[in-house]
Amino acid sequence: MEKICESCGRRMEFRRRWEKNWEAVKYCSDECRRNKLRFDYRPEILALLAERGAGKTICPSEVLVGEQKQDARLMELVRRSARLLAHAGLVEITQKGVAVDPSDFRGPIRLRLRSAKTD
Repeated sequence: MEKICESCGRRMEFRRRWEKNWEAVKYCSDECRRNKLRFDYRPEILALLAERGAGKTICPSEVLVGEQKQDARLMELVRRSARLLAHAGLVEITQKGVAVDPSDFRGPIRLRLRSAKTD
């Protein structure tokens, strides 16, 4: 059994200590529970991708402006929003043009709208 963390968008697997309340578990860790998704960049990601057009990609840093692009914490929030969109089936996270698992990627990524033929 697995779920997607509502904060970071990573896959979380069943843990024995969650046995009695697995249905109520929303977050993979205490950190995710504390921080939740304060800044939701999902609308901005979808707007940029729609503007760019079908088959085109964006870099997550394009969601941020100016000096924000250098802030690692904000970049992680954009990546979290991208993971949630990917798990919802709206976008694909790619590396070198190949879709990757939203819960298990490292390094630079690009985002593109999910097309019907990639299902």
